[in-house]
Amino acid sequence: MAVRQLRFEGDGILSKKCKEVTVVDDKIRELLDDMLDTLHTMPNGAAIAACQVGILKRLVVIDMGDGVIKLVNPKIVGTSGVQESMEGCLSFPNKAGITVRPKKVTVQALNEFGEEILLEGGDLMAKCLCHEIEHLDGRVFLEHVISFVDMPK
Repeated sequence: MAVRQLRFEGDGILSKKCKEVTVVDDKIRELLDDMLDTLHTMPNGAAIAACQVGILKRLVVIDMGDGVIKLVNPKIVGTSGVQESMEGCLSFPNKAGITVRPKKVTVQALNEFGEEILLEGGDLMAKCLCHEIEHLDGRVFLEHVISFVDMPK
């Protein structure tokens, strides 16, 4: 396991679409572990997408304190409700804002062993899932900001 270099605003890889993972093997599991190690070095980090460490694969790791979630090829298959909340991003450390997201989402993915899973998340987890899955499509949270919040200098 290793800490990977985080990519920041202005890095073109953040606007590229990630490719589907065709085989979930030890190499993918090692990359997921590296992503988790990288996430754990970041203050206030809750999740990370592979493109944020320079890898164009559809991988997401989430650790919001309730256990680690590793997702391969995640896609949102259902949404309901609406919520406004504060949002930021590890790759945009000096930007934050109020965003509008679904209040609940259902995500279909593979786990780190290649098994199909269905994950439901509400509130903070719904926001997090939307944020990270959009990274995989080359999109960032700034597209959803309805008002920016001043960051402390």
